[in-house]
Amino acid sequence: MFLVILRLLPVLLLLLNTACVQQPLSSGRPGSPASQPMLAEHRPPVILISIDGFRPDYLQRHVTPQLNALAAQGTRAAFMRPSFPSITFPNHYTLVTGLRPDHHGLVGNTMTDPAIPGVRFTLGNRDAVTDRRWWDQAEPVWVTAEKQGVRTATMFWPGSEADIHGVRPSEWRVFDGKVPPAARVDTVLQWLDQPAGKRPDFLTLYFDDVDHAGHEFGPDAAQTTEAVAVVDQAVGRLVSGLQARRITANLIIVSDHGMAATSEQRMIYLDTILPPDSIHVVTVGAYAGLEPAAGQQAIVNNSLLQAHPHMTCWEKQHIPARYVYGSNARVPAIICLAESGWLILPDHKMKFSANGGTHGYDPDTPDMAALFIANGPAFQAGVVLPAIDNVDVYPLLMQLTGVPALPSDGDIRATAAALRPLPQH
Repeated sequence: MFLVILRLLPVLLLLLNTACVQQPLSSGRPGSPASQPMLAEHRPPVILISIDGFRPDYLQRHVTPQLNALAAQGTRAAFMRPSFPSITFPNHYTLVTGLRPDHHGLVGNTMTDPAIPGVRFTLGNRDAVTDRRWWDQAEPVWVTAEKQGVRTATMFWPGSEADIHGVRPSEWRVFDGKVPPAARVDTVLQWLDQPAGKRPDFLTLYFDDVDHAGHEFGPDAAQTTEAVAVVDQAVGRLVSGLQARRITANLIIVSDHGMAATSEQRMIYLDTILPPDSIHVVTVGAYAGLEPAAGQQAIVNNSLLQAHPHMTCWEKQHIPARYVYGSNARVPAIICLAESGWLILPDHKMKFSANGGTHGYDPDTPDMAALFIANGPAFQAGVVLPAIDNVDVYPLLMQLTGVPALPSDGDIRATAAALRPLPQH
């Protein structure tokens, strides 16, 4: 019996510590999840919401009453800097690991790996997306939490379909872009309707409508504003559902990156700079990842590693340190970064919807800025944080869930001013 108690002691201490951190603290403001009483037997669930491609200035379009209310009644950051490259999969994995893409291994939406020969990772390659080898260089929140006995649920999140380190969320769904925002919200609410022993404590919710509209029509288009309004309504549906269930939740609402307008008049064609058979193209767009063909490195270097209008190229080992990119084996040998609004393409044959929008540019470019809003019992009302980095979201999530964080590139001090003081005992 004594040995059993000793084995259980770390778990008991963790639960006791979590109970102290997660005391019910209400903002007392109507319309906010924080204004509703917490279920006594359950600490506040943490819901991480991603609105893909949502720029912070979209809040000024007069179509986001729900998000604006949550920001006013809680905490927001002036903006959040994405990690390089400012694209979807790398930054979603950064948000839940606290690691830069160079450190967690998801270095691009499209990539190759010498250790996984013959395979090209792309968003549409389901075999690759569900292969844990692409994700196992890091450990996301839900894996660490499940190992600690904390139940998790992911309503779509990059990586959540793979058994990372052999662990999956307690609840998860195969990604289906046709599932409308309201249905995604309803699935999360259904998970929260489960009895205490099965109810998840950490959940993710993902919306891609704004990103799709931004790509197709551009960030300034009426269609993009309409998509922003649709997602805002879905967030309102979640808030109303939580209130109806008398569930107090800590909501962390983020985006992975912003969006910049592109044009057919702002194109860079690589075949005008070097012979097309001299490189293997890994990825193109706002940035390009290139591998010199056999015996062609000198030609490629001489052609690319010089000044170009609207584009800068580096060998991976010489990428400026502020990008924190280039040490991972999956990073291509040469990275070329376009000026915001310009596109890098292999040649004129490639079809690309240029009169819309894209991302992937320098994270410090204003158009690449991401969203950060936090609302719930853990957060003070009316706080506006200075700009934060998206690696700082992870330590905050781990503190809110009461699960010890793994080493990361993030810093809990970046969001500390937003948190309510812990109650004195």
